[in-house]
Amino acid sequence: MSASRPLHLAAEIGGQPRYDAAHHLALARLAEEGALDFVTLGDSFARPGPDALAVLSRIAPSTDRIGLVPTVTTTHTEPFHVSSAVATLDWVSGGRAGWNVDVSTTEAEARLFGRRPAAPAAELWEEAGDAAEVAARLWDSWEDDAEIRDVATGRFVDRDKLHYVDFEGRTFSVRGPAIVPRPPQGRPVTVIDGTSGPARGPAARHADVVFARATTPEQAAAIRTDLRDRAAAHGRDPDTLRVLVALTVDLGDVETAPEPGLIDGPQLAGAGSYYRGGPVDLAELITRWHRGGAVDGFHLTPIAPGRDLERIVNGTVALLQHRSLFRTFYPGGTLREHLGLARPASRYALAAGTGEEA
Repeated sequence: MSASRPLHLAAEIGGQPRYDAAHHLALARLAEEGALDFVTLGDSFARPGPDALAVLSRIAPSTDRIGLVPTVTTTHTEPFHVSSAVATLDWVSGGRAGWNVDVSTTEAEARLFGRRPAAPAAELWEEAGDAAEVAARLWDSWEDDAEIRDVATGRFVDRDKLHYVDFEGRTFSVRGPAIVPRPPQGRPVTVIDGTSGPARGPAARHADVVFARATTPEQAAAIRTDLRDRAAAHGRDPDTLRVLVALTVDLGDVETAPEPGLIDGPQLAGAGSYYRGGPVDLAELITRWHRGGAVDGFHLTPIAPGRDLERIVNGTVALLQHRSLFRTFYPGGTLREHLGLARPASRYALAAGTGEEA
């Protein structure tokens, strides 16, 4: 990877459960001040509080450029409804939506629905891959110019530009088309944590952004290479994949030297997912790993969001900007533009143009 390749940064704004959006809105605005690519909001069926999709939909009109990526669990949910909700977030944010695809493995969460028992992770990630595939097809099922809004004839949509997706998966089938017009980005950004074995395949096949946990830049580079190779095997251009190291950060202390025995710069612990130190050392770690070609960027989860995100933005990010390693403004308006990803054409429109089936 070229040292001139853009650095991508994102941050989690979750933490302790809250029942109003004001706290999350303040954090999203802070991340936007630092020109971060996007913020994530973790969620699960076991977590109390409002749905992450709903919270970020509330935040969307009160922010301008920051990408908004809620965690969405594909287990026990209907892919058609999920795709509609994510498309709606893309519309209300003006093209800044993504979704962090996740699965539910616990029996306690399965009992909340009573539809089926918990299943092995491999099965659930296979289903999640199907959900990501059908979501992309549903977002493509309206061609970009399907809406005609002809008042004189009373026609809202050109039916010839709506398409059935006719998806048949192992656990569900979807006919389509979508009930929401094609999102501003064409397809909202798909994010998957590809650290675990079962998630690696769906991540390489369907994700635009992959999170990965690593203890060294060499390990991160190996994961990135594996993901790119798998993506190419699926017929994808590997340069359309962004791999971000997922790092939990604790910036509560002043700059500290690594603990004895840790030789790779600032302290990394907790299976490679935990950093404890100061904003300057964190900037050094990000710089070294990115310049070495190990990663495309970092997804940072603050231990104490209210405290640590401020130190990330005004300390770590400011230093990276001062060194011309990270942008100081958003060159575009959509999350895809932040990530350097093109807006995909509808597969059905392309197929219609060539006379082939999508």
